[in-house]
Amino acid sequence: MSERWARAFLTAYRFAGAAAYPLIGPYVAWRTSMGKEDRVRRRERYGIAGRERPDGPVIWIHAASVGETLAVIPLVKSILDYGVNIVLTTGTVTSAQVADERLGDRIIHQYVPLDLKPAVSRFLDHWRPDLAIIAESEIWPMTILELGARRVPQVLVNGRLSDRSFKSWKKRANIAEALFENLAHVVAQSDVDGERFLSLGARPVTVSGNLKVDTTPPPADEKTLYALKRQIGARPTWAAISTHDGEEVVAAEVHAMLHRRHRGLLTIIVPRHPDRAEALAAQISGMGLKLVRRSKGDKITADTDILLGDTIGEMGLYLRLTEIAFVGRSLTSEGGQNPLEPAMLETAVLAGRNVQNFREAYQRLLDSGGAKLVRDRDMLAGAVNFLLTNEAARHEMMAAGAATVDEMRGALAHTLRSLEPYIQPLVVKSRLKGADGR
Repeated sequence: MSERWARAFLTAYRFAGAAAYPLIGPYVAWRTSMGKEDRVRRRERYGIAGRERPDGPVIWIHAASVGETLAVIPLVKSILDYGVNIVLTTGTVTSAQVADERLGDRIIHQYVPLDLKPAVSRFLDHWRPDLAIIAESEIWPMTILELGARRVPQVLVNGRLSDRSFKSWKKRANIAEALFENLAHVVAQSDVDGERFLSLGARPVTVSGNLKVDTTPPPADEKTLYALKRQIGARPTWAAISTHDGEEVVAAEVHAMLHRRHRGLLTIIVPRHPDRAEALAAQISGMGLKLVRRSKGDKITADTDILLGDTIGEMGLYLRLTEIAFVGRSLTSEGGQNPLEPAMLETAVLAGRNVQNFREAYQRLLDSGGAKLVRDRDMLAGAVNFLLTNEAARHEMMAAGAATVDEMRGALAHTLRSLEPYIQPLVVKSRLKGADGR
């Protein structure tokens, strides 16, 4: 595909919408289904604003889901200190709840519009952002093209490209280049991500490190934590967190393999998607294990085998109940989940080998001894058994993980330096507007 053809294709896509791009159909269906999560605010998915635009400069910041939202919250707070208005968009109800809990009315929250021209245009016509900051890997063609047509600077922060995404874009290199040239700056998570964006035509590209490292540890309600610790007592524990389909059963099987060797063993399973809890509870109970569900308020008793953490926003609680955590989407699924939260809470990290979405974080943890990768269920059982048996080795691993996270900090400062040329003019504009009273 020639560069000229690629530009013509994107121009046609901008005006024709999703019909011009055959790969967009499944995406539109997915984003439309997401709108059903919050029926009251569904109109926002079509770019119909739920609030009035404030006076003065507006920065639009977008974070897809909970992980991205948590990552950009320190950045949002830093920008708010400049006195500039922020519209924060997210894609899920859960991430909206996180934004409300952490930022309140300091920002305006909206659900991100569908990547279709009418919805995007409606959104931009209303909010008229002076700057767009997009988190991680949210690369939607229509949104980028519309912002580019309006000459709104776009900065991708905490940018990353998974192996799969990079391979897909490389097959359409000319389209990628014609699209990515609309980005004013890419602030990448790692050297690998930076090289990938450069090879796809993004300019300029800098590397900041991972913003998720500069977040605070996930919180926990002290009264609830105290109550659960009293119920658990001195029992040995381990956790399987952010698990995907198949990994919960693996964790239950590991429990069955180890509970006689470690008397009173309690296994904590926290599925990535709590809406699977009903089926998981039935499946695990069918294995002859006694399970209690956090969402039901069930008490942990002496004969409880499994605590199913089927709630949202309580990862900090579950991690504070153990010193060993297997991080999911790495054994039966691919890509991995964020290992930094358990590491910063001084938890020994275990994971499967499919962790390419968090390659740098895992590599740093592996190099320092803060994490260990396992091949399969039996190797996971062996690793959990070793850590439960060897207190000194477990504590050494916990300390190594926490130290590694401390060494990796600094991404927020790097990102703010990269954003300064785009934010400072808005700060001046905001102050002049305030001084003029207009």
